[in-house]
Amino acid sequence: MTSLFWILPLALLGSLAGTALLRRYALSNSLIDVPNARSSHVLPTPRGGGVAIVVSFVLSTLFLALTGQIQWTLTWAVVLPGSLVAIIGFLDDHGHIPARWRLLGHFTAAIIGVFLLGGLPAIHLFGMTLDLGWAGYLFGSFYLVWLLNLYNFMDGIDGLASMEAIFVCLGGALLYVVSGNFDFAWGPVALALAVAGFLYWNFPPARIFMGDAGSGFLGITLGFLSLQAAWVNPALLWGWLILLGVFIVDATCTLFVRLLRGDKVYEAHRSHAYQFASRQFGGHLPITLSVSCINMIWLLPIAILVALDKVDGSVALLIAYVPLILLALRFKAGQREG
Repeated sequence: MTSLFWILPLALLGSLAGTALLRRYALSNSLIDVPNARSSHVLPTPRGGGVAIVVSFVLSTLFLALTGQIQWTLTWAVVLPGSLVAIIGFLDDHGHIPARWRLLGHFTAAIIGVFLLGGLPAIHLFGMTLDLGWAGYLFGSFYLVWLLNLYNFMDGIDGLASMEAIFVCLGGALLYVVSGNFDFAWGPVALALAVAGFLYWNFPPARIFMGDAGSGFLGITLGFLSLQAAWVNPALLWGWLILLGVFIVDATCTLFVRLLRGDKVYEAHRSHAYQFASRQFGGHLPITLSVSCINMIWLLPIAILVALDKVDGSVALLIAYVPLILLALRFKAGQREG
């Protein structure tokens, strides 16, 4: 346990210092996000700071595994696929990778990770137990790719993706504690600290953006952590999905509405509910803080009830998501501006 006292601060301080260096690098190499008609920001801002999250968390995870604080299975499932996604994002941040090649790389990373984790455990659904067998590998891969991409979609205003990751990780660690699985909490805590170091630079008004390397890495890593939780206790998967509710609901509602409207869903846009809300309320900070309040006041208590086995996970997820769906539609998720 004494190793935690230097490994966990390493994640925070490494990300904090690393983001500062990456900001200097981005400024000197003109790696700047220039606002356009689809942007939610108004000032040119350096991007690519999420690489500091990747490096800090990967190193911390390796140290945690070497000192016996987390399992090597989870370590490799995070480090190898997550690093692949981060490299793809880093290259895309510096130039452009066609969407089909990015998607191929994402599925490759997801499949590798699912196999390293051993697929999906049996899922408890409305009182039934479903053992997906080999179909679980396919389902798990699509889940990871969707979570990876939706996290990229939701990284559009200052601090939002960072605050969400910190909340989900600390909330997930708390679910381990209340369910009696304290030893599994350190991986999520390390990721929360790595993101916290970056958040210092990304809090509204942001001085650097995460970039695709960071957002893609966070999306797939949160997915792996949620699948790991399912292996520890099947109910915890529902808890993690509830904690991720704001991002999952906004991105999914936006996608479906745009599909129904006949829009080209692969084209860049700014029609997510959080983007409409930020324009309506005149800034990023009110929305980032509002999402944090929804997470703490609404989603976290429901997830804790699931972890304590007080309510069925699938039922709790419906209870948690219905108001979020109504809220997303209220803020015109997927609609065209006008």
